[in-house]
Amino acid sequence: MWLGVDTGGTFTDFVYFDGNSIRTHKVLSTPDAPEKAILQGIEALGIRRGQQFQLIHGSTVATNAVLEAKGVKTVYIANQGLKDVILIGRQARAELYQLQPVAKPFFIAAEDCVDVPSRVSAQGNTLQQMTDQQLDELLESIHQLKPQAVAINLLFSFLDDAEEKRIEKRLSAHYFVSRSSAVLNERREYERGMATCLNAYVGPLMKRYLTRLEQALPDANITIMQSCAGTISVSQAAEHAVNLLLSGPAAGLKGAEFVAAENNSRALLSFDMGGTSTDVALIKDQIELTSEGKIAGFPVAVPMVDMHTIGAGGGSIARVDGGGMLLVGPASAGASPGPACYGNGGEQATVTDANVVLGRIPQQQALGGYLSIDKKAAIKAVSSIARALDVSLEQAATGIIRVANEHMVQALRVMSIQRGDDPKDFNLVSFGGAGGLHICELAEALNMHKALIPVHGGVLSALGMLVAVPSREMSHSINKTFDDCSDEIINTAVQNLVAEAHQQISSELSGEPPLISVSVDVCYSGQSFSLSVKWSGLKAVAQAFHQQHQQRYGHRMKTKLELVTLRVKLEGKAVDFKLPPLKRFESNASSVVSLHGEKEQANVYHREKLGAGQCIKGPALVLETVASSYIKGGWQAETDRLGNLLLTRPAITVAQ
Repeated sequence: MWLGVDTGGTFTDFVYFDGNSIRTHKVLSTPDAPEKAILQGIEALGIRRGQQFQLIHGSTVATNAVLEAKGVKTVYIANQGLKDVILIGRQARAELYQLQPVAKPFFIAAEDCVDVPSRVSAQGNTLQQMTDQQLDELLESIHQLKPQAVAINLLFSFLDDAEEKRIEKRLSAHYFVSRSSAVLNERREYERGMATCLNAYVGPLMKRYLTRLEQALPDANITIMQSCAGTISVSQAAEHAVNLLLSGPAAGLKGAEFVAAENNSRALLSFDMGGTSTDVALIKDQIELTSEGKIAGFPVAVPMVDMHTIGAGGGSIARVDGGGMLLVGPASAGASPGPACYGNGGEQATVTDANVVLGRIPQQQALGGYLSIDKKAAIKAVSSIARALDVSLEQAATGIIRVANEHMVQALRVMSIQRGDDPKDFNLVSFGGAGGLHICELAEALNMHKALIPVHGGVLSALGMLVAVPSREMSHSINKTFDDCSDEIINTAVQNLVAEAHQQISSELSGEPPLISVSVDVCYSGQSFSLSVKWSGLKAVAQAFHQQHQQRYGHRMKTKLELVTLRVKLEGKAVDFKLPPLKRFESNASSVVSLHGEKEQANVYHREKLGAGQCIKGPALVLETVASSYIKGGWQAETDRLGNLLLTRPAITVAQ
């Protein structure tokens, strides 16, 4: 038995697979103690105490701690004279021409940054080493600062980490310790230090949460989703907390990739619209990873899914500013009190309330299968916006939807057009509880003619966890020119990385050997940025790099090549999981409703009653327990054999 659990800002989603059938569920999240919502869902699904099952979990504990600056007090240790590097950063300005920029507060205070008399050269030679007395003095000075965690980041530790290990050994009995050579064994002391600081900042919180979860679920074998779309054992997760910052969104991409493969669709432009935020990504054949991600404006150089996140979701709050402009988000009503239509005391208008007012979420629809809709409360909330704008109720609701849609369209353009990809070449895929309500309008704004609303789209991140595999991503910076390397040297280094990764992942494998992937980051000597190339020997890598550089930047150079970083990925075997096929039959609409902006009445269908191959012409509403979908007039949807909704609209020919 397998249970995928995705804890979001508003809802906690469940997908339960007993080996034969699938059940889904949603409960309101409990941010102060996320395990409470998980226990509620497990009870509702009828999983009894004593039943053994596999729990794959995507958690927002680490993410929220960073976003809300609620991590633990952390001390940062650097080389003598370099303790301020983590505070200075790259001096990159968010607003280039702002002469008096407001300094972004850092989560480690300047007085909590200390330096030590230790130094390794750029060639890995020891220049200065701490004495035992200096280590004792360091421990005493840290005691006086009273932190819960310590981050160690010494220069060139990726070449020689002996001194970091000495400090870690001295401090680990007293504090949660993160050392940079274990967190991110790569060049660039600022990015490496930032990843180490984030790991220390949220690690103790993650450790306490996972301990509570294990104690509450003694019968579950728990694994945690990572930002790279693979899983890690619960026993190792807290030590790698920085690798969990995008666990939920990564699982959503894994789910989208899985369901789209049924239609041989490999080119996907996806958006995951939940209650608090929307995550946008592009998939070309496979999920793309990046080491240049950010969270709360801070760089996170560990491997994570390449994604753009904005504060636009079903719970995004609408307001009118002093100049009379309608704004939506990024503030969210969250799970408590939530949108006004939840009936939990929320009074501010949200995107979900606007959808209720426009009839796209019918009053009889029960969110998550149990949360009834309070349409009067939604009307009252949106009416306050209408009065402020001096427009009708429906115009105000439409305006809220349009502003939210525009935010998402801009995010979709960032991941496609701004990277040289035409959205028309992709399938637009929506998931999350609110995604299906906006997909047609977003596709039209991008001039797209194909879209996909996956089966179980409202809980697709939880579904994605069931098809995720155990994985480890290991890296090691080399920083040598090709002239100073050989295939033998690189292969030996690769073998060492593979052995280290296998040691970490071995307990999670089912007995079969893992799939091993090896790549190298390469650049021209003197360049700051590199391109990743599959490792197949120095000669082949050189040719592939030149071609990739030509394709990306329009030119190639005769400068020497430099091998920057080795990367190794180990993956286990996936669960033999298949979605059950639908039977072929034609389901009738259960009712008709009038929708604002539509000339014709909309048919209302219940998704669980649809048959394979059934065609639905818009306007229509497709309701399900965990989500709702709005098929706009001019669009039509067809169910495939698994129940995915394949949306199409005729291409519009423009007269020349």
